[in-house]
Amino acid sequence: MSSTALKRHDDELLQLVTFSISDEEFGVDILKVQEIIRTMEISKVPRAPDFVEGVINLRGKVIPIIDLRRRFGLTHKQHDKNTRIIVIEMTDVIVGFVVDAVSEVLRIPASTVEPPPPVVAGMDSEYISGVGKLENSLLILLDLNKLLSSDDMAMLGSL
Repeated sequence: MSSTALKRHDDELLQLVTFSISDEEFGVDILKVQEIIRTMEISKVPRAPDFVEGVINLRGKVIPIIDLRRRFGLTHKQHDKNTRIIVIEMTDVIVGFVVDAVSEVLRIPASTVEPPPPVVAGMDSEYISGVGKLENSLLILLDLNKLLSSDDMAMLGSL
């Protein structure tokens, strides 16, 4: 067995939930995802930042909902049958992120992930933990803890 085959065999696999926003594919660590739900009625919150779509009641818990399109500065898109909310536990707050569609759960070797270039898909790289090279495309790995500032988190916790 060659050393590269041995290295790949020992290579750590990243388990990711992949989803699309606009024409880009993103991934987040599956261990951070609590659940994926269809969109539901979202109650607006007065004076919330533009990227906060509102809040939902999920089994008795009030969860703030963030539109990732708006967070990334993209144009708003009406929710459709593919739109999903990815529910994630961050620091002390459970947050729902609206995405255009959830693709799949994917396992990729950690060796295929590179550090992010300064700008990816028109977004600042501050939200991006890496870029995974797949067979026919790139997968942008998001660092969800950097998506929201500590001020954002405090505001979400107070909703």
